[in-house]
Amino acid sequence: MSSPRRRVGWIAASLLLAAAPVIGGEQVGGGAADLGIDRSALPVAVDAVAGVTPLYRDGRVFIAGQPSREALAQLHALGVTAVINLRTPAEMEDRQRVPYDEAAAVAELGMEYFSIPLGGDEHPYTPQAVDRFATALAEHRGPVLLHCTVGWRASYLWVAYLVREHGLTLQDALARGQAIALSTDPLEGLLGRRLKVQYADDSLP
Repeated sequence: MSSPRRRVGWIAASLLLAAAPVIGGEQVGGGAADLGIDRSALPVAVDAVAGVTPLYRDGRVFIAGQPSREALAQLHALGVTAVINLRTPAEMEDRQRVPYDEAAAVAELGMEYFSIPLGGDEHPYTPQAVDRFATALAEHRGPVLLHCTVGWRASYLWVAYLVREHGLTLQDALARGQAIALSTDPLEGLLGRRLKVQYADDSLP
């Protein structure tokens, strides 16, 4: 079975398949939800919430691994109004992995719960996942939590959303994802050179 790092290329390609055209780094047409991000600064780690790791904030979006019930309550106290979960139903139903009903806990706190499962043949990485995430952000203008198990899937969805909906370049968006839970390609270390990601259908010079 291939490692998560080897799946990086096709995951990014699948999520970004429906990317909007950009001019001068801004999305054509506009209409994307306001994120409040500072493009000159990378996401910042949040240390004030116990029971979730990693936890980063990029504008009004928290990107994280699996939160505990207590972490959800703390995030709600910080103003979070919606939780967007990328883990699959099989993962969430496994009480060894998640010892509580997250959807019920979110509802008890008065927040809205979105399930956008990603992973495996039943829940592939597609542009529709970006659509659903964009809708959730548009419906909730305050802080939201985007999470998976360790922040890896959440970081990739965040990268794809920033490229498609806000016109960030692929390189700039990947830098934001790498500041959260993505690692650089190990080939960079082995070769001692930076690698550049580009769309497969880009015309060669």
